Amino acid sequence: MRGFGRSPDRGVWAPAELVIEDLRTAVALVRERHPTARVSVAGVSMGGALAIAAMASARPPAAESLLLFAPAVWGWSSQPLPNRTMLWITAHTARSWVVKPPEWLVERVQPSDNVDELRRMGRDPLMIWGARSDTVYGLVGAMETGWSLIGQVKVPVAYFYGANDHIIPKDASFEAAARLKPGDRTAYYAQGWHLLLVDRQAAVVWRDAAAFLRDPTAAWPSNAPPIPGVCPGA
Repeated sequence: MRGFGRSPDRGVWAPAELVIEDLRTAVALVRERHPTARVSVAGVSMGGALAIAAMASARPPAAESLLLFAPAVWGWSSQPLPNRTMLWITAHTARSWVVKPPEWLVERVQPSDNVDELRRMGRDPLMIWGARSDTVYGLVGAMETGWSLIGQVKVPVAYFYGANDHIIPKDASFEAAARLKPGDRTAYYAQGWHLLLVDRQAAVVWRDAAAFLRDPTAAWPSNAPPIPGVCPGA
């Protein structure tokens, strides 16, 4: 994604419309190279919010389904008033000011139970450990879009979420999942954390995702229950 990894303007939030157009282009190129393949879009955390926005747009990428792994849906509607106020002020006055989480918060918030993966991420020079205030502002806007538009995605959707997610609060996640259209699927993992695809039980999630790719109506191999408050298959 623009602004992250090796992309241009590292650390600067790109307009959501531009990121969505990038996704359309990527899917179109895959379609061109593999014309008979079934293509899915998968969004992880922040990528989940942007994937929802893309797939709910007037010109969605040409994909058959959408997989969401702990999507970032903690938008303005779910943020506490102090968060909203301070973020608006800093984003509009000190845009390039880098926000870094305090040490006590880093120690308490654990994104995964896979310690080896967390150590690898800690050594990765491409990781961004602080974010500009206007980038955080853009992220919260993207999360609000994902939270509000998730029910407008026309293709089948699978929503995966872990009971130990310290990053995206349960209230916002459960509310977003409850907005899914009839026929969409959810899976709730008692041993899952935020980084579902690299957790110690990641293979369980991978098998469920593979089953959904083959048949969006098939039962989860893991027998994972639906997200609390969300009826199975609805």
